Amino acid sequence: MKYALIGCGRISPNHIVAAKNNKLEIVAICDVNPKCMEDKVKKFTLPQAVRKYTDYNELLKNEKPELAAICTESGLHAQIALDCINAGCNVIIEKPIALSIADADAIIEAAEKNNVKVCVNHQNRFNKSIAKIKDALDKDRFGRLFHGTAHIRWARDWEYYSRAKWRGTWAQDGGCLMNQCIHNIDLLIWLMGGEPIEVMAYTDRMKHDYIEAEDLGIAVVKFANGTYGIIEGTTNVYPKNLEETLYLFGEKGTVKAGGASVNKIEEWNFSDELDVASEVKTQFSENPPSVYGFGHTPLYADVIDAISNDRDPLVTAYDGKKALEMVLAIYKSAAKGRPVQFPLTECSTLDFAGRFDK
Repeated sequence: MKYALIGCGRISPNHIVAAKNNKLEIVAICDVNPKCMEDKVKKFTLPQAVRKYTDYNELLKNEKPELAAICTESGLHAQIALDCINAGCNVIIEKPIALSIADADAIIEAAEKNNVKVCVNHQNRFNKSIAKIKDALDKDRFGRLFHGTAHIRWARDWEYYSRAKWRGTWAQDGGCLMNQCIHNIDLLIWLMGGEPIEVMAYTDRMKHDYIEAEDLGIAVVKFANGTYGIIEGTTNVYPKNLEETLYLFGEKGTVKAGGASVNKIEEWNFSDELDVASEVKTQFSENPPSVYGFGHTPLYADVIDAISNDRDPLVTAYDGKKALEMVLAIYKSAAKGRPVQFPLTECSTLDFAGRFDK
């Protein structure tokens, strides 16, 4: 399967490794900075036959890839995705799918019209820990679910933001909830039943006065099935990343996934006693070298199979829209100072420009 990578920045190595692990034919890479491309070619010993482009439209026209990964700044995801889809190319879009409801809807509509697969890169769904928790949910081991919590307690400093000027801007990124926390938000929505009906939230910029968006977000979510969710996200933790955790509480079970990126099962208690907690913690925990985890390779495998067998990938464009919608609803609730109901018909990060200006 002919594959192209669009965007050779911070997350691109995970995509290159996943493409190689799945034996994709990497025909081209693209970035506005030629040095970024050269660095990736050397670091990952890509074949000399791999073409390098600074214009992704030229890449699409000349190479006609079957699958492309979009790893640019978030504000460019939607337009690049639409151009790929309209060229008949299946896509993996790094989170978030877009920065507005309108753009997410346009991607979904274009994918259906052109009969191509769109996957949003929420790779933590493929963590061993999360797969085990999802299996327990599917088998109704929790009984009635009560509530779940998603905590993302990380650190980002001036050096991180200075390396890419788009980070922390409303036009190209958003704040900690949209960038760092959206993976765990996706998991919470997915595992709690998928249909939020209302959110009440606060956001603030408490430490990073050199960015436009929030570095702290706290929200309470009500789901259609009667369950509740709590979201806490921040990049203010001193002195380094602390944890990303996910809790689920039910009448017959309590689970905690933790570690750097919800990659470890730290609590496993069920009334049915079908398994031994200590064994589950050992068997379904991983220790990845970074917060990106090991999920890219199985996500790629799932997308390749979805294309080959004409089925939906595990993480669809609609799933990507749900995670985006949650973040935008949190932003709207915090800005308006009131609860916000779902679905959102219109909303964009640009609606909140100037929110924290002094």
